[in-house]
Amino acid sequence: MASADILDYEADDIDMEEDGEVNFILDNSVLDGIVRMKEAAKRRKGRGFASEGTTKTEIKHYEGVEADDEDDVAQKSVEGWILFVSGVHEEASDDELRDKFSEFGQIKNFHLNLDRRTGFIKGYALVEYEKRSEAEAARVNLDNTDMLGQIIRVNWCFVQPPKK
Repeated sequence: MASADILDYEADDIDMEEDGEVNFILDNSVLDGIVRMKEAAKRRKGRGFASEGTTKTEIKHYEGVEADDEDDVAQKSVEGWILFVSGVHEEASDDELRDKFSEFGQIKNFHLNLDRRTGFIKGYALVEYEKRSEAEAARVNLDNTDMLGQIIRVNWCFVQPPKK
């Protein structure tokens, strides 16, 4: 689009109605400018904005993390192994959960989200371990256990996609 493609209108081109609505009275030259600007603007859809000559077969695939074992569904995040803990009681404390999960190894990262409106826990937590063995031990031993009268579920946060 060239820098000369701008809409130019005069004060006489504006019609103000009693209810405050503003209407533009456009002549053909202004309408032609709008059409030229719309034609100059490219419409792009999808991710990556592949060039017009690119076909689907030419688009590169993203790298993936290969699983160590074919039956293994867990997938490591960038920094460690993350567990998703659901069914957490709304009045549970950060320390109670941290103590329960630290029995299986050193916790690298811990997130316990609160509801802004009520101030209570939303019902889930994310626990990250550096070593897979520690995360696996926590997952196996704490899944379907009781905490403050509620059963908590512990699963892997990231899993391999199903085979095609």
